[in-house]
This record gives sequence, structure tokens and C-alpha cells, in this order.
Amino acid sequence: MGSTVRTDDDPFVVHRSLLFTVAYEMLGSAADAEDVLQESWMRWAALDRSQIQDARAYLVRVVTRQALNHLRTVSRRREEYVGEWLPEPLLTSPDVADDVELADSVSIAMLTVLETLGPSERAVFVLREVFDVPYDEIADAVGKTPATVRQIAHRAKDHVAARQPRVRVVRSEHEEVVQRLVATLNTGDLQGLMDVLAPDVVSIADGGGKVRGAARRPVIGALRLARYLVTGMAKAEGELVATETWINGQPAIRMELDGQLVGVTTLTVEDGRVSRIYSIANPDKLRRLDEESALSR
Repeated sequence: MGSTVRTDDDPFVVHRSLLFTVAYEMLGSAADAEDVLQESWMRWAALDRSQIQDARAYLVRVVTRQALNHLRTVSRRREEYVGEWLPEPLLTSPDVADDVELADSVSIAMLTVLETLGPSERAVFVLREVFDVPYDEIADAVGKTPATVRQIAHRAKDHVAARQPRVRVVRSEHEEVVQRLVATLNTGDLQGLMDVLAPDVVSIADGGGKVRGAARRPVIGALRLARYLVTGMAKAEGELVATETWINGQPAIRMELDGQLVGVTTLTVEDGRVSRIYSIANPDKLRRLDEESALSR
């Protein structure tokens, strides 16, 4: 039996941020990802490691299998969710954005797209497209043949590509749009909001049925959304303030009511305007936003 004591040079500790990122991208929930890591650690700690040649690959495989088990469980839980379900947001450092592909893969927009994949498709896409895991290793992790995995990877890639923004926005443009939106929210400038929102903008809010005023269905269209946002800011029972932050590797907006965090918002930007808004206000999903999460690949 292996030792159950974690040391700094233990491969599980060395690769922990990678393993967390794999689990989080597969599940869209930091809490569930942590559960997966705990279960994976228990298996790793009880293992005779003398025959393991590539600890990193082995651990990714274990975490993937545990995450797949969780996916099948949480999918039933999400069917009963009140209103729109969005991924659990993570506070990240601006440095995460330096790895453009990693930042794209953990964005709320991408994780929302990944929700439309089946469990095996999601696992294959994440391992192949984000972490560049060889097909034979993915096949071992998901219990399918390499040929089948190649087919799944191709199908999943096409599925995701059809639902992604058409143009990748440079970081400076994204930051500028966030700054403009923060300014207009804090001043209640209806026309300013109209100017920063795309005409066919779509806003999705996740209050989990626990937040009064969180729309349970998408709000579509610049005028309708601008009025909704201005009215919501004006009706706040206290001082509601928007500030800039970094969420899931992207510039984002933090909302505080009388100094208390009440929500975060991330954006998809196209042609210099906001084309999609993801607002997460469910208090259960805001618990990890006091400290930065380490993400890597």
C-alpha cells in the first residue's frame, strides 16, 4: 500500500492545479471538482506506485474516470435546477489570460457550451483539445477504443465550433468593453448601455431560485436588457456597485451590495460590443471568490 501522507514532491501535489483544471472543465463546478480530487487522492494514496511510469498521465486518467462518474450524477441534479444553470465562477489572476487557449477553455462561455455535450464527448474534448492527451490515453480513461475516441473528438469539436463566438477578441479590447460596461452600470446611463450592447445581445442569469430579481429566462435585445439592468440597479435596497475583476481567465464584473459580493458577470465580446452576458448570483456558487484559484495545463 502507498503512503497516505502528502509531500511537496508527491506527483499528486505537483500536478494538483492541472488535475483540478481537468475536473473543473469536465464538471463546471469547483465544489464537484474538489470532491473528485479527494476521491482520486484516496485511490492514489492506497496505490503501489512502483509499476507506474508516468504519474501525470496516470493521475489525469484517474481524475477523468472519477469526473465521468460525477457527471452522470450531477446531470440529474441539474435537471431539477431552478432557472438557468451556469458554471461555478472562479477568481483567477490576469496571468491565466496569458495562456490564451487555457483562458478560452475555462471561460464561462466555453463551459456553458461544454454543458451541451454528453459526458464521454465532454471528457474526450477536454482531454484532447485543451490538454492534448494522446488518443490511446484518452481511450483508456473513458473506456473506449482509440478509433471510437477519434470519432467522438471530431464530432465534439464540430459541435463546440458551431456554438463558439466567431472571432477571438484580444485581451485589451475585452478589458475596454468591460470598463465601459462598469462605468455605465454605475451611472445608470441607459444610452451608454445601449452603445456597449450588441443589438441582439443575450443575457443569461443564474440565481438558482434564491435571488430575487434574477431573470429565470434569457433576456434578449439591447433595449430590453438595458432597461432591465438600469431598473435593477435603481431598485437595489442599498448601494449596488460594479467593479472590474478577473473571472475564469477573463476580464469580468464584480457586483457588491453595501460592500457584500452579490454576483459576478462575464461577457462575450464581438465587434467591440457585448454579444452575450453570463451573470451568476446564486450564493452557493460565489463562495470561492475570496481567493484566486490555480489553473494550469
